[in-house]
Amino acid sequence: MTEAASLPAGAKQMQKKVSVAIHLMKPEREVHVPSKKLASAAAKKEHPTAELKEDYVHGSTGRTEKTDTVKSLVSDQTASRTCEFYLPVSCDPSTVESSEDSGEEDMYRDAEEIEREKVLLCQTSSSEQKLSVAPEMDIMEYCRKEWRGDTPVAKKMRKGYEAVAQKFQSIRRVRGDNYCALRATLFQALSQATQLPSWLHSEDFTMLSENLLSKYDWIKQWQLKEKLGRKMGKISDEIKEYLILLRKKWKNISEIKGPLEKQEACDKLFKNEEEEYSLFEALKFLMLNTAIKLYNDDKNGMRVPVFSWLLFARDTSSNPCQLMHNHLNHIGHSGGLEQVEMFLLAYTLQYTIQVYRLYKYSTDEFITLYPNDPEEDWPVVTLITEDDRHYNIPVRMCQETML
Repeated sequence: MTEAASLPAGAKQMQKKVSVAIHLMKPEREVHVPSKKLASAAAKKEHPTAELKEDYVHGSTGRTEKTDTVKSLVSDQTASRTCEFYLPVSCDPSTVESSEDSGEEDMYRDAEEIEREKVLLCQTSSSEQKLSVAPEMDIMEYCRKEWRGDTPVAKKMRKGYEAVAQKFQSIRRVRGDNYCALRATLFQALSQATQLPSWLHSEDFTMLSENLLSKYDWIKQWQLKEKLGRKMGKISDEIKEYLILLRKKWKNISEIKGPLEKQEACDKLFKNEEEEYSLFEALKFLMLNTAIKLYNDDKNGMRVPVFSWLLFARDTSSNPCQLMHNHLNHIGHSGGLEQVEMFLLAYTLQYTIQVYRLYKYSTDEFITLYPNDPEEDWPVVTLITEDDRHYNIPVRMCQETML
């Protein structure tokens, strides 16, 4: 997973594009699609909006048809994918049939029996355990299921997946609830973690929320993820709790030596919804902290990364306060990460995020690095996207690639 990444051909031209791409398009927000609505889909079309899987349900707000090449760093944003995965507690999916498939059997059952079955199914559904990262499946099998048509878009996607399959054997689908970029990146980072990053060793790491709030009163308007069943405490205390949890989980997983045991620990963590969302909120706050540092460094005449200029060149985020109000506060609630914020996430984690951008296949931007000038000693995590909105995870690096 930590294959050394190099800048793709034309990366210098790409960097030039960064400096001129001042006006960013604000992407459409990802919308949660309840799984009950998906079950009513009669058949899968060429670009499916819903599909009932054997092991879990995948919901989609639609697939992009737009293939125009975008000249700036931030591409045109298309409708995002929303995915939800479920792992039945005690239910064999092969034994569950839809009403259309079992219409003949219904003729021999009375209304009470059918109603009892409906109640049982509802109870089973409510006890299901959400999966944030689905089990792995063969990457080309996934491609064939998702892109069956002969349109130019489908052909390009298949070519893109074929290129990824030269490096990775399988794919894990990520639930798209506006946290998908954070979820995919953190999952990959923890899956290969062998030690704590240097920034997690800092003695004042857990005091970060108090230190920033003492300097910037506007941070009190930070929007926290509401937790069911208990009242929210002070913002500084809540964020401190998130930061402590992030360091604890990262430390525990990095100390696991066996790859299978490490993977099991990651899977378990990403089934715990409350802990998972707390980690995402910690990452968001760390992104704000990084943004404040970059903004102040630039104002003080210090050298900053190119993406920092772009980050604060937007009308909606000309300073860290606006960035918080108009962007970071919305991540996970009503929208996901914009592309320039992928740079901020990578810079915050001090990880190189390598992304296969399938709709950019056969261009210099097919493999994009965030940031595009990473430090040599930064670990590398790899993601896949079809539209710069939703991210999935490639796994099982091919043996030749590892060598």
